[in-house]
Amino acid sequence: MSDGYDPDFLGIPLPLPSPAAATTRLDYPRFSVLLDERRRFAAVTGVVIDGATLRDQPRTGEWRLDPRVPAASQAGPDVYSRNDLDRGHLVRRRDPGWGSADEARDATEATFSYTNAAPQAAGFNQSKELWLGLEDHVLTYAETTDQRLAVFTAPVLEDDDPPYRGIRVPLRFWKIAAWSTGEALAAAGFILDQTELVDTRQGLTVPPLGTFRTFQTPIADIAAEAGIDTGPLAGADVLVQRGLRPVASREIREVADIVL
Repeated sequence: MSDGYDPDFLGIPLPLPSPAAATTRLDYPRFSVLLDERRRFAAVTGVVIDGATLRDQPRTGEWRLDPRVPAASQAGPDVYSRNDLDRGHLVRRRDPGWGSADEARDATEATFSYTNAAPQAAGFNQSKELWLGLEDHVLTYAETTDQRLAVFTAPVLEDDDPPYRGIRVPLRFWKIAAWSTGEALAAAGFILDQTELVDTRQGLTVPPLGTFRTFQTPIADIAAEAGIDTGPLAGADVLVQRGLRPVASREIREVADIVL
């Protein structure tokens, strides 16, 4: 089952964001990856989530290279060995795990592809847990609708990201969650910044006092910074629609800071 991202899943046409850089599209069960083979990371991922039929799947699956593209085009196991980097899921393991038991298992196991990973500094803190919980929070908020979401996530691929083991470690990640209000599209955008946690000047070190920083950011700004065309998402941005577009992004320290 490799149906990929469904642009009609919300009942409102919503194409996968399109990067300016050349990418290779790889479809998996209920999600797609647009792989930047030069950078060896995804420029865009998109997944559809049916909150009404999500399953609490046991954690199964092993990280593997995708045979459809050359191994040299993927940031594989050598990037993550003997250091303080986690293989950070872009499409979360749980997100495509809905429907029948077999479908949910196949979809969650498919997320363990190196094309769906990017290096994140190891060690959880409150801000990283908040980042990982953003989709759960939006799902809860969307319970008054049909509980369907489309979520797009990827690293911001900058040319000056610090070099390490033949790759450049992304310092920031973006996430956009979209849902239907029943009448229109709504969306919210976020940035995770791990700049304080990654230092590759002498191998790779993770400062013990560094922190992940999470921001709610106008989707138009994410599009400009990441070099992607977000289609109708910027016009559906709840942060802008509520007249709350800030001079700078809003830092998120707790769930109550999120504007939906």
